[in-house]
Parts: sequence; C-alpha cells; structure tokens
Amino acid sequence: MDVLPHQRLVVPDPSVSNPFRSFWMAGYECTDKLNAWGNRVDFLYTTGHLQCLDDDYQDLEPFGIRTVREGIRWSQVEKRPYQYDWHVVQHMMERGRANGIQQVWDLCHFGFPDDLTPLHPLFARRFAALCRSFVQFYRSINPDSTLIVTPINEVSFLSWLGGDARGTSPYCVGQGWEVKYGLMRAYIEGVAALREIDPSVRILTTEPLVNMVPPMNATAEQIGQAALAHNDQYQATDMLCGRMCPELGGRPEYLDMVGLNFYYNNQWIVGSGAFLPWVNDSLDPRWRPLRDLFMQVYNRYQRPIVLSETSHPGEDRPFWIRFVARESAAVLKQGVPLWGICLYPIIDRPDWDHLTPWHRSGLWDAEVDANGLVSQQPPRRVLYQPYADALRDAQALIANTNAQPAISQFRL
Repeated sequence: MDVLPHQRLVVPDPSVSNPFRSFWMAGYECTDKLNAWGNRVDFLYTTGHLQCLDDDYQDLEPFGIRTVREGIRWSQVEKRPYQYDWHVVQHMMERGRANGIQQVWDLCHFGFPDDLTPLHPLFARRFAALCRSFVQFYRSINPDSTLIVTPINEVSFLSWLGGDARGTSPYCVGQGWEVKYGLMRAYIEGVAALREIDPSVRILTTEPLVNMVPPMNATAEQIGQAALAHNDQYQATDMLCGRMCPELGGRPEYLDMVGLNFYYNNQWIVGSGAFLPWVNDSLDPRWRPLRDLFMQVYNRYQRPIVLSETSHPGEDRPFWIRFVARESAAVLKQGVPLWGICLYPIIDRPDWDHLTPWHRSGLWDAEVDANGLVSQQPPRRVLYQPYADALRDAQALIANTNAQPAISQFRL
C-alpha cells in the first residue's frame, strides 16, 4: 500500500548531496555468517578479494568504477566482547586509498560473533559499541572523507533466514518478527552511536526490493494476503525512520539513502513461492517493471535511492544489466534521484552452504575445474566478456540519460 502524501517524510538537512564517487559501483561478497550447517564462512577470503585487493581495485578502472561496497566482518573484528581488532580493515582502507577507491562499509553483513544472536539481550548494546569503535577508528585513519555506512545488510532477508528458515543463527522457525525487531533495535542504536561520534556519517540502507503477488484467479483473501506480504518489505525501513515501532527510537533523519537490492527472482507468488520470470514473455499482469517498484519506494520515502545490489547468474548476465539500465534510465528521466547501481557480486562467489557450485554471477568469474572447484587459491579471475560489453552499453545509456535535463528536479 502506498503512503499518502501527508505521511511522507521530509528530508531534514538541506545540505545533503550525493556522496558517491561513481554512479556505477562494485560490491564484494563479504558475508562472515554461520551457514545452514553451523559453519562459519568468510567470503572475503573464499573469493580471494582479501588477498587480491590491489588487483581487484585496479581491474575496476577500465569501467570507471570508483565506489565499492566492502564489509568489516564483525565476527573477525570482535573475537572477545568489546575488544576490537581493526588491522585487516585498516589494510583494506589503505589499499582503497592507494588505488583511489571510495569504500562503503557494511558493519554486519549477515554475520555476528559466536556469542551473539539478534535475540540476545545485549545484541543492540554490543552492536552500538562496535559502531562507536568503528567510526573512531575510521576517523583516526581517514579524518576528512565522507564516511558511508550500512549498519546491517538486508534486515528483512536476515530475519527470515535466521528467524523462519533456520538458515543461519539463531536457527529459528516462526521467530522472524522477533529477529527483525532485535536487528532493528541494534540498527537504530547503531546509527545513533555512529552519529554521536560523527554527525556527518551517511547511512545507506540495503533492503530487498520485491514484488509479492497472489495466484492467478485469486480469492479476495489471497489478494489481501499478498498485499500484506508485499507491504512487509517496508517494515525495517519504517522502523528506522520511526514510522513503525517508535519505541525503538527510530527517527526521520536516520533514513538517509534508500538502498534497494533487486535480483532476477525478486518477484514471486505468495503461497507457492514460484517466481515470475523477469523477462515476462507471457505478459503476466502481476509482473511489475523495475521502474514501477523504484517509484513506489521513492514516493513512499522521498529519499535518494540506490540500486545497492543487482546481478544475474550465468549467460543471462548481459541481458540483465541492459534491462536494469533501461529501467534505471526511465526513472532518471522522471527526475528521480537514483544515485547509483552496484554490481553485486562483482567477483564470482560460491554457495554459502555447500561452497560449490560457484554462481557465475560476477563481472569476473572464478576459474574452476571440471568438478566446479577453484583451481587455485586465491581463485584466478576471468573477465566474462559478454557481460563487460553489455556493461559498457549500459553505462553509455545512463551517461546519456544523466546528460539530459530531468523532467523534474529533486529538491532536498
């Protein structure tokens, strides 16, 4: 359900501007979560990014990508409560600065220390302490640049994965709301802690953008259930800005830039779980163009938006990025402040739970053998040329769109 005009938020700071160094961004898979088997994964290492920082950053240059999403790996930084080891993050920061790369930092990308879950009574306190320590550390190394932070990545997905699907800690069923509530308590206290130390910190939310639809020939009850499920995607963001669960302390100014994670399978039928094909060859009336989903979010929050994650596995990668560019160009032409598109993952990645097969969803694939296993560690990168060619076409389309006068101008 769309928010009425009188319910929309007002941006409180007229000086707010686009902080990103490049419109096109790269995201490095950085999860450090416990997977479905209870095993800790470390994708910064598994993908080889941690070992190949300079090469990975330099590979971005021909594509004009100067902004990246990175993660600190909370479980690695805080091995003991309230004691932090920032030396790996410092190394990453130094390599970013040496290569002219702007880093946007995820503080919790699905993983947290072994002794914590979002249901733990001290989870929010520990996360807020981490946020304070991080911003103090960051400013000790880099006192002047704009700091952009995603406190917790995809609260909506993480609360389902750990609270309903037993896919990660706390391995619950039927506790999705409680996990989401705990995560958002921590998120809000974390933003307050970050801005207590540095009021200039920019916040990039990164929540899934979905379209939930009823079955064909649905009953009134099924239509209502689908509408409720669709609207649930906004719960985390509504809590952050204080529109929902105000007892958590959310405030309008905590909602800064609205990041939206959108993949080929983000439109599905409630109840069956079947996906609506993204090409929509059958002209299913329930399918929504990405531009319409963008507009729904923008009309609801009146904040700048970012496509903070997008990709497609396999041979359809070129078609997907061209589709994304066309949809993005359409909203840019309407004057919507779409501030960036992040290719996530930029480097190929495997499955969380089985570590094979690799997804073939990056701009660069990992070289694997006949059994789907990486042939060396760190994995050798192989540019997927059809995706690279399509990306350059997409970049040209967006550049041409941005060069044209917008129908309306966004005023903060």
